[in-house]
Amino acid sequence: MSVEIVKVNTARQRRMFIKFPEKLYRHNPYQVPNLVFDEQTTLNPAKTPASSFCKFELYLAYKDGELVGRAAAIINSLANERWGKKQVRIGWVDFIDDREVSKALVDAVIAFGKANGMEYIVGPLGFTDLDPEGMLIEGFDRVSTMPAIYNFPYYPEHFEALGFRKDADWKEFRIPVPDQLPEKMIRVSKIVEQRAGVHVRKLTRRIVRKEDYGRKIFKMINETYKDLYEYTILPEELADKYLGFYLSILDLRYVSIVENEQGELVAFGVTMPSLAKALQKSRGELFPFGWIPLVRDMFFRHSEGVELLLIGVRPDYRGQGLNSLLFVDMFTKFKKWGIKWAESNPELELNAPMTSHWDIFEHEQHKRRRSYIMEI
Repeated sequence: MSVEIVKVNTARQRRMFIKFPEKLYRHNPYQVPNLVFDEQTTLNPAKTPASSFCKFELYLAYKDGELVGRAAAIINSLANERWGKKQVRIGWVDFIDDREVSKALVDAVIAFGKANGMEYIVGPLGFTDLDPEGMLIEGFDRVSTMPAIYNFPYYPEHFEALGFRKDADWKEFRIPVPDQLPEKMIRVSKIVEQRAGVHVRKLTRRIVRKEDYGRKIFKMINETYKDLYEYTILPEELADKYLGFYLSILDLRYVSIVENEQGELVAFGVTMPSLAKALQKSRGELFPFGWIPLVRDMFFRHSEGVELLLIGVRPDYRGQGLNSLLFVDMFTKFKKWGIKWAESNPELELNAPMTSHWDIFEHEQHKRRRSYIMEI
């Protein structure tokens, strides 16, 4: 029987779209589900902040009456205008190991792109860089992290058979927390403080509220990452919608901030305890009891590992060693709390200044993911 593609139009269909990976990866020990309530907001046209600059559709794939795949078709007008491209993004793509299913989903995204004047299909990408992106091509036997995509090894085989080619790769690193920080790093961090006139500042809830720190970090994210692959510079008025909730629940002890003498934010490192086990246990649901392991691992019981979500240095302060200041602050705390390892977020392989940061530590490049592209 042929594959039937159904456009998502109802709340029930959207929940089926969100929950499909739970069915597909039910017995897989490496996949980590996303928070369902967050996906419900992100993928709801009436609620997602991305609706102000993205046009999108969600598709479900059925075969023999059974749900067998999903995919999102996204046209990000801000990114296309900034980079001078006509691209439709494929995101939130999952499917059983059936070439007919993967082709039908890709064809649906291509049809949406062509109907809107697009010339290429690219992905997996989300609405913005704050969404999961990049198909896993190495590291299938490693537990995923909360903000990253996990997929079976047959996914890239399907994409390449359909004619996709590599557009960009990201690397991910696992760094054991050392018993002692490298002497060179400590020495450099002290010199940097004096020469650059900067210092580490401890954040509190009061500071976050009084100084609108969410907007400061949001602005810095735009400044820091604006030249990276397919980055979308987001309007500042969307700061609260994108970061407000997470900043309100984040354990601020895991946030490292560097300011200059004028009190301006010049570097940041946002980390959090690994929630992989808690999310697997809750299946991404907060209710009725899924919130218990999540809250416990975030605030009351230190995980063995942390996820390095965001690290950035303001462009005019690059090359001055501010990363050493961030790492000394972060890894000193990690050691104190008994954390054994840290895992980086995906880092573009062509972004050598970022990927080389870990050279001073013992480290392992244990995952790789890819964005594919194809002319339509």
